[in-house]
Amino acid sequence: MLAFWIALQFLSSLPVRLSGMPEPAQLGRSLLFYPLVGLLFGVVLWGLNILLAGAPPLLHGALLLTAWVLLSGGLHLDGLADSADAWLGGFGDRERTLLIMKDPRSGPIAVITLVLVLLLKFAALLALIEQGQTLVLVIVPLLGRGALLGLFLTTPYVRAGGLGQALADHLPRSAGWQVVFVGALGCVLVAGWTGAAALIIASGVFVGLRHMMLRRLGGCTGDTAGALLELLEMAVLVGLALI
Repeated sequence: MLAFWIALQFLSSLPVRLSGMPEPAQLGRSLLFYPLVGLLFGVVLWGLNILLAGAPPLLHGALLLTAWVLLSGGLHLDGLADSADAWLGGFGDRERTLLIMKDPRSGPIAVITLVLVLLLKFAALLALIEQGQTLVLVIVPLLGRGALLGLFLTTPYVRAGGLGQALADHLPRSAGWQVVFVGALGCVLVAGWTGAAALIIASGVFVGLRHMMLRRLGGCTGDTAGALLELLEMAVLVGLALI
């Protein structure tokens, strides 16, 4: 279970403490538990949604989104901000794009991107709550973190060294594909046609964003992985709210 605790510590703001630095093999195996962490987030959000029943709709949606962000500690939003700055400021150049992503400062395009993504998430959450589609709270975090596993299974990691390289090098690929399949099947079994629609939207976003990463960088980084998760979650929520 060490791999699960590694995944939970990395992906969440929950008070998980590990004794010492994990071995590279355990880091790689932790990727297999990313969808499970997403499912855990989803169950927490679903339970919070029940507790908020009867609250004013705008406050209801705002509290859910706040909890969603706090659970991950803003980790993936940081990756989205860095990627947004780099994609605009890189002017199509690979090395310049990678260099900008390493800069901890956020420019105007990063701020605008974060505001728009969070605004769309909030509006879609509000619409889905009003429609009674609360199971999306369970499946969307699962799909987002399952997409991270899928990205590492299908896409080269281009920034040598560091945690991301260890994850990519030591990921058990056969077991990884099994986890992706089980996660996708679970979404359909839990949410029926809504789950199937969410899976189709998520797959389309995944393919499109992965293509952009390959064309610009030749692969992915930790920042682009975070951007993928945030944009995929947003697209699924908005897509489901519109259908």
